[in-house]
Amino acid sequence: MGMFISKTMDDNMKKQQEFMIQNQIVMMERQIQMQNQMRERQMAMQLGRSRDLFLWYSSFYTVAFVGLLAGFRKNKSPGMIVPLVPLTFILAYQYDMSYGSKMHRIRAEADRILDMEANLIDLPHGLPAFSAIEAARLKQKDEERLGQSHDLFL
Repeated sequence: MGMFISKTMDDNMKKQQEFMIQNQIVMMERQIQMQNQMRERQMAMQLGRSRDLFLWYSSFYTVAFVGLLAGFRKNKSPGMIVPLVPLTFILAYQYDMSYGSKMHRIRAEADRILDMEANLIDLPHGLPAFSAIEAARLKQKDEERLGQSHDLFL
């Protein structure tokens, strides 16, 4: 009789462990999906910001271009159009970032870094371990408790 109950309990325990593992897998998949969606939204926000900045900067460039060109025609001095050179580079960069293929080139470079130079992006002291995080948490908790008891005596 006791062996039958023990066997049933072992079977139930194995089923419970399998259920917990499956539950953890589903939770992990959900977390991965959530983090990916958050990353996509952040990238979309950055791209939208870049496009908005490009519109503002192109408006500034147009006004500066017209003003500097008018000054050049009036004074016949090439120094009036010299500022257009760096402004043109900046405008081209903003356009490439907003509407060009710059994001594809950045992604390709990031892939290359991850594949060929992963050591450059390693965290100092490696990934944090649970034991290190728990030790820091306990240390902070002890310091808070000591600080409160210290305040009692003051």
